[in-house]
Amino acid sequence: MKDVVTALEPDTDTSRPDGAAGGKRPLKTVIGDYVSLTKPRIIELLLITTFPVMFLAERGIPNAWLIIATLIGGTLSASSANVLNCYLDRDIDKLMHRTEGRPLVTGAISPRNALIFGIVLGVAATLWLGLLVNWLSSLLSLAAIALYVGFYTVLLKRRTSQNIVWGGVAGCMPVFIGWAAVTDSLSWAAVVLFLVVFFWTPPHYWPLSMRFKDDYANAGVPMLPVVAEDLAVGKQIVAYSWVTVLTSFALIPIAPMGWIYTAIAVISGGVFLFEAHMLLKRAKEGAPYSVLKPMRLFHYSISYLTLLFIGVALDPLWYFAVTG
Repeated sequence: MKDVVTALEPDTDTSRPDGAAGGKRPLKTVIGDYVSLTKPRIIELLLITTFPVMFLAERGIPNAWLIIATLIGGTLSASSANVLNCYLDRDIDKLMHRTEGRPLVTGAISPRNALIFGIVLGVAATLWLGLLVNWLSSLLSLAAIALYVGFYTVLLKRRTSQNIVWGGVAGCMPVFIGWAAVTDSLSWAAVVLFLVVFFWTPPHYWPLSMRFKDDYANAGVPMLPVVAEDLAVGKQIVAYSWVTVLTSFALIPIAPMGWIYTAIAVISGGVFLFEAHMLLKRAKEGAPYSVLKPMRLFHYSISYLTLLFIGVALDPLWYFAVTG
């Protein structure tokens, strides 16, 4: 165990200009730095789209161990992708105020150790899901890592303003993983939920990009709000929001879903559209950032997706409770 901890320790070269890694640090601090590389808050959001889908796939309550094993495997997979993303983006992270405190920027963790950590997590996720869940979910997990790291981080992020649109495919994969974990197959219901997350990603992320527009511009990352006016961004946000909500309605006849999901989809979707249109309205008026309030939509978009997927889980549970 001591050798493992030593291997994960950052270099202790006190000659580094930031001085962040000088001297031996407490184990708790080291662990905290490695955990921060995995971006736990993003993982929470990804698991929100994994866990409920399993109830829909089962049309009831899945085996408890299967749920635990799938969530552990999904956590390992998402952690791997996020760590490798931090490794590849460390050069631009130091140019952005939002990310300048990440361990790879401060020198608390060396690039070599971060790379090893990310790869180990990816291998662990693949084997865990393959051996304890099924190999379809394992392959989907591996594909999610490849899409996020290779397709989004390496190929798209620094080259196109549509990076988050197509790169968002990686964030949709937990839906497939959750469904495959239960059924060892995929279905049209899973495809619809995949598309919900796909269309939801731009109106979720672009408001955040509006908030940190200067950061992205300074780092040379062409997020849409960096290269387009607020009005143009607002119009695209509204368009994607409408497609998201309409796609969520498609699950009702395809799954099929009952009154619980339908009510949640209609009400939460209506609020989502209202917030998107209000952002567009403020953009049309040429409102400054303090009035534009893009983070209002960003935060509600998380609530919307959470509520929608709670509905995905509750609806089959209600059916299960009624029919026994």
